[in-house]
Formats: sequence, C-alpha cells, structure tokens
Amino acid sequence: MSKKSGKVYVVGHKNPDTDSICSAIAYAYLKKQVTGEEYVARRAGLINEETAYVLNRFGVDAPPLLQNVKLQVKDIDIHKIDGVDPQFSIKDTWEKMKENNVKTIPVLKDEELVGVISTGDIATSYMDVYDNRVLSAAKTQYRNIIKTLDGTLVTGNEHGKFTKGKVTIGASNPDLMERFIEKDDLVILGNRYESQACAVDIDASCLVICQNAEVPDELIKKAEEQSIVIIRTPHDTFTAARLINQSIPVKYFMTKMPLTTFQLTDYVDDIKDVMTKKKFRDFPILDRHGRFRGFISRRRFLDVSKKKVILVDHNEKSQAVDGIEEAEIVEIVDHHRLGNIETVGPVFFRNQPVGCTATIIYQMYQEAGVKISKTIAGLLCSAIISDTLLFRSPTCTPVDEKTAKKLARIAEIDLEQLAGEMFRAGSNLQGKSAEEICFQDFKQFTVNDVVFGVGQINSMNKEELAEIREKLTPHLPKVLKAHNLQMIYFMLTDILDESTELLCCGAGARERVLEAFDLREDTDPIILKGVVSRKKQLIPTLVSFMQQ
Repeated sequence: MSKKSGKVYVVGHKNPDTDSICSAIAYAYLKKQVTGEEYVARRAGLINEETAYVLNRFGVDAPPLLQNVKLQVKDIDIHKIDGVDPQFSIKDTWEKMKENNVKTIPVLKDEELVGVISTGDIATSYMDVYDNRVLSAAKTQYRNIIKTLDGTLVTGNEHGKFTKGKVTIGASNPDLMERFIEKDDLVILGNRYESQACAVDIDASCLVICQNAEVPDELIKKAEEQSIVIIRTPHDTFTAARLINQSIPVKYFMTKMPLTTFQLTDYVDDIKDVMTKKKFRDFPILDRHGRFRGFISRRRFLDVSKKKVILVDHNEKSQAVDGIEEAEIVEIVDHHRLGNIETVGPVFFRNQPVGCTATIIYQMYQEAGVKISKTIAGLLCSAIISDTLLFRSPTCTPVDEKTAKKLARIAEIDLEQLAGEMFRAGSNLQGKSAEEICFQDFKQFTVNDVVFGVGQINSMNKEELAEIREKLTPHLPKVLKAHNLQMIYFMLTDILDESTELLCCGAGARERVLEAFDLREDTDPIILKGVVSRKKQLIPTLVSFMQQ
C-alpha cells in the first residue's frame, strides 16, 4: 500500500489577521492550479471581526483550524481491513487472512474491537489438536462444524453449540465404544449402523457421519427425540478428524482486550516508546468513539513522512503554528523581518519589502499566468487595505497601492467604502472580553532572550479606543503571567489621526519605550505620533534599542 498523498497546509501566523488568512486562501488556490496537487488553506488561530467581515463579504468560508502540525496517527498510512465476528471459525479466518495477505486480523462485535487473531494464534490452535475437549471448551457452533467439514445438517439445531464432552472417533465395535464414548460427546462415525446406533443410545451431542454415509430413518427419528445433531460430511474419518478443530470460533484463540491500541489523534512522538517496547507486528487504531479503523505496522510507522507546510505572512517560530519544528516547511512567503525559523533543507523563501503578503501573492499569480477571479481579487485587495491602513501606514509601498487598485477593479469594489466597512467591523469589540480583545492581533517576539508580546487594535473612533484602554489596562498583567512574557506592549492605533497610544506592562517595558523613542520620563499617556505600524515602526525601534 502506498503512503498517504502529500497534502500541503498553507497557513499564516497565530492570532491571524486579514492578510494572513486571505493570503493563505489565495496562495493555496494558486499552488493547486499550478501543480494539480493538494494544497489546503488553514488558520492557526481565531478569526478576528475584520477578517470575518471580509470572508463574509466575498462569500468565502474561513479555513479550518490547524491547532498544530505535529504528526498524528491519522497521518500515517493506516491499513484498513474488515474484521471477523467472534464466532467466525478458525478456518474461515485463515482463508480471509490469506486472501488479504495479512498476518493479523481484528475481531469485531458491532464495530467494537474485542480482540485480534494472528497467524501465531492460529498456529496455537493447530497445536491444541491433542486436546479432545477444546471444541466444547470453545463452545463451538454446529454451523461452524458443518461449514468447516463441507457438510450438511441431517437433523438438529445448527445454531446450537457443542458445550460438553469430547471429540472421539467411533471406529470400534459397540462394546468397545461404550467404554470410551460418554454422554454429550461428539462422535465421528462411518457407515456402520451398529456404531451409529450405539452413539445415539449413549446420548452423544453430535454425530458426524463421514463419506456421506446413509443414516437410517428410525435412527434419525430417535436422534431428533433426543435433540442429537447429525451432520453428514463427504470427507473420510481421518480428514474430518483433522479438519474439525478448524471450526473453533476465533474468540477462543484470539488475543483479548485490553490490547495496546492507539487513537487516530495520538501524536506519533507520544507512541514511539510504546511501539519500541511492545514486540507486536500490528497495532490497532481506534477512532474517538472506540471503533476500529485499521492497523499500523512497525514498517509503516518508520516510513511515515512529516506534515508539509507553507508559511505565509510570518517567519518567526514564536508566531508559527504549534509543532512547526516537527513539520517539513516547503515554502515561506512573507514581508516581515527575518526571524528564527529553521528548516532541515533548502526551501523556497520569498521575502519582499512591501506592505502586505497579498501584494507578493498577486505578483506570483501574474508570474504563473493564472487568472485572478473576482473573489480572490477581493480577498487580496482587502488584505492590502488592512495591512497598509488604506495606504496610510509607512509600510505601504507604491507597489502595494498600485496592486490594490488593480485588484479593486477586478473585484468591482470601491476601495474607500470597503476600507470603512472593514475598519468598522474590526473595531467593533462589543461583547468581547479583555482576553479576546488582547489576542485579536497579538504577536510574540524574542530579542536577546527577552520574550515580549505586541498587540494592536486599529480604530477610527477615539471613544472606542478609550473604552478598550479601560478594559485592557488591568488585564495585561494577567496576560504577562499566564503566557510567561517579560513585557507586553499594546498599540491603540487611531487610523484617522495616524497615531498610537502605547500601553506598557512588565518590568522595564515603559522605560525601554521612553528611551527608544526619546520621550520625556513624565510622558503619560505614551502617544506615538505618526506611528501606526507594528512591523515597520514599533518593532524595529524597540529591537534596535534592546540590541544595544
């Protein structure tokens, strides 16, 4: 069986913004069109109000959440195989194993795993041939015996079970038979009437008549009165005796629960040790409802490949989806400073000094000769509006503005009108908790072992920004402690005034900002005139100061 197909996840950063989401959607579509392979957009966090408005405006579903890219059992090539019922005979089970070329098969009752049967277990069943009571100990159904012996039922209940006595061969004369055959035994017989009658007189449970020999009607009638089962088989006595143990139900020889099983959602890293210590060939996989979904073998486990990921709009490990160190990063498309993402091998890395990742994605559509639909154009245009604050941000370049205007024409939208609607939706924080507001647009950075976070809210409404300040100020110390950060900065950005009020939390946070921006010590509140960009204005200034 081949490995799983190489699905590639296209994902932006945690606490995703409009650029992160829209660029992921557009780039996944472009890659699929160019390669014909499976590229899927994902998000690494909750959608904010602005982005939700954009997606709704252009009729696009939000990408599913990708909580982490750690390898899970469901990512491994799971060998799917139909199981057998606990009453299935050893013979039929062996035939099914040969047909499917497997060494282990699940035993299922109403989709629930009750055990597994392996070739080793079947070998054990053959070794137990010397135990002449194993058939009754296993409570073998008569219909299993009939099928295994290619027989036909002469009389009796085929659904009944052989539960007492031993298996014996009635090849002796009646006098000798009476010495070793007991009530409730199963007796294998030939065509001798005297032996057949003797077995009935002793009140055996079952008579197996070999070579399709005839049984007199009066003997059949007597057997019916005594509830004795009579089976006729075409095989001779030796063959019937050899085959009959194969009618035993698999539940008797299977390895029973509790077994070493794994869930579809288990992480590969977490099960490595278990697989190493347990010397089984195959391990059963269960879904969250406890239903059997297949086996993974040691070989498949060793052959598994990492999840493939394309990162858009970031290249910092702290901003990437959890488990990124265990994934295979195949591409990075970004417009931020170079971060600390490490890759195992060389990757396609496109990083341009523009105001928005969507601008780069547009260029890649042009280079690939792929036509941009109205929907994709609307998403990319919205991303540029968001990241450049409709060209007001210092991060905005002439390329961003030119691209946005081209995309607006394709999408048939008015830039000013769309921007106003987006910013109103993004700053509408009614009913949101301080925690939700804080992490609507929040990124984490590390400089010289100092770990700090920077959040930002953009608004056209001064009163709304004041309300947010009142709500966030007492909450930031809790965030600092809960997320093991040393400092937090939060930007309350007034789009129309093109300025930012900066909230500071943590030891030395305020002092660093005052020195970095050369402000007076008694500055309160901290208003940064002309500062609207986290990426191009606040972060570079802080990083430069902290690296001194």
